[in-house]
Amino acid sequence: MHAGSWPLIAFMALWEIASRLKWIDGLLFSSPSRIFQPLYTKLMDGSSLVHIGVTLWETIAGFVLGTLLGTFVAAVIWFSPFLSRVLDPYIVVLNSLPKVALGPLFIVALGPGVLSIIATTLSITVIITILVVYNSFREVDPNLIKIVRIFGGGRSVVFRKAVLPASYPTIVSTLKVNVGLAWVGVIVGEFLVSKQGLGYLIIYGFQVFNFTLVIGSVLIIAVAAAVMYQAVAYLEEKLIGRQ
Repeated sequence: MHAGSWPLIAFMALWEIASRLKWIDGLLFSSPSRIFQPLYTKLMDGSSLVHIGVTLWETIAGFVLGTLLGTFVAAVIWFSPFLSRVLDPYIVVLNSLPKVALGPLFIVALGPGVLSIIATTLSITVIITILVVYNSFREVDPNLIKIVRIFGGGRSVVFRKAVLPASYPTIVSTLKVNVGLAWVGVIVGEFLVSKQGLGYLIIYGFQVFNFTLVIGSVLIIAVAAAVMYQAVAYLEEKLIGRQ
């Protein structure tokens, strides 16, 4: 067994003991046994798979689109010094805005559906991706750029041969950050409009005081986010090793 799993096992055991001995409120905080039994039942009958599938699809879509769109915009800004001077202060201001507060605007503009949820996710992931990746593009070793230019490479060749490969570690690090941000955006969007998904189950659980359902949904989110993070870490290992 992996050494890192022992703290989790100890936490679960302590949680179960505290609930059984009434050290904590079992109604409010539930317990692992009260969570896993109905969770297993719902997984077996397929009733929770629909909610998990909806949230997972929305999260992956927001995660991938946010990273790709943010990296593309960062590249466009790097290619155009004029755009860099004009857009830089606006991007900083947009990053400081509470993007979650834009959710109602997306609902009005795009309707109460999947599009508004993904738009909420993009509003969180795209801006941070632009800022981090663009700064990485600007900080590439000037000597690498000079070498490419000495051999007659234009700006596009410089980008493909020097700037982009040198920024792989930063882009992958941004992917790791976007895993968490994508889940935040999707869950908030589902809080506002969805009739399906883990965010909907959390809100529904609060409304009917079923905190076992709430905590169970949160645990599913934690497991799914951990799997996505490990996938990104695997991608990082492959890219950095190849580089």
